[in-house]
Amino acid sequence: MRLLFSLFLAVSLPAFAQHDHHAVHQPAANKATPLSDGLVKKIDKAAGEVVIQHGQLDSIGMPPMTMAFGVADKAWLNKLKAGDKIRFAAEMKGSNAIVSRYELVK
Repeated sequence: MRLLFSLFLAVSLPAFAQHDHHAVHQPAANKATPLSDGLVKKIDKAAGEVVIQHGQLDSIGMPPMTMAFGVADKAWLNKLKAGDKIRFAAEMKGSNAIVSRYELVK
């Protein structure tokens, strides 16, 4: 039994490690991540965050709330302003929720 378990680990660990390595290098802006509606409440340039009131975010398993998100591109903090209605993609980067892409709603 111990030999079988050792063989299983020897075969599966390299594949598992390769998968983790690949995930680290994926770009933040995943085009497959669905866009959700949001209302920008605040821009915090010092913290590098935007506070968004949003509905259900299925992409990260988040219920409707108002919360701070990091951003994939810090330049967005100079373009967004409180009161902007946006559609945005939310993704997890490590343990932090980030806006990986967005578009202004006209």
